[in-house]
Amino acid sequence: MTNEKIDEILEEIKLEMEESIESLKRNFKTLRTGKVGLSVLDNIFVNYYGSRTKLSQVATVLSTDASTISITPWEKNLLAEIEKSIQIANIGVNPTNDGSQVKLFFPPMTTEQRKDNVKKAKTMTENAKVSVRNHRQDANTAIKKLEKDKLITTDESKLAQDSVQKLTDQYTLKAEESFKSKETEIMKV
Repeated sequence: MTNEKIDEILEEIKLEMEESIESLKRNFKTLRTGKVGLSVLDNIFVNYYGSRTKLSQVATVLSTDASTISITPWEKNLLAEIEKSIQIANIGVNPTNDGSQVKLFFPPMTTEQRKDNVKKAKTMTENAKVSVRNHRQDANTAIKKLEKDKLITTDESKLAQDSVQKLTDQYTLKAEESFKSKETEIMKV
């Protein structure tokens, strides 16, 4: 029975750490690389009849080439709202409204912009690692409580904490590997 409690804690922490890594990868998608991806618009919301709605839910968004994104709203009256939302989001380009769609022309990234995006990616990675370590702390606290309540022995507690540390090391390494991959992608010309 006691090992079940430890197994539950370990299973839960593994899921939480996995979510931290997935969140990191989603955040990475908002960073621009050499080729413009539609994910640069993921965090843009439009006022659609009084509610905050994702851009992708009110328009067709297409990448027409490596440096251009075309946004065609499903309702023409949204053109100005989409244009305004993009300007507010400050994604590094000014939208061009031709009366039927909004186009975004991304200039090639400078070395400075690339380095800046690598710094942003590094910060995102550090935040993910902090999240992983916080999950480790929560799990260790739960394990120590089981030991204090005499539900597990000191040896079982130590073994469980060692398992938690192995998971922490594993997910910290995953975060670092994700960063290295993203850094390579950003710096590739």
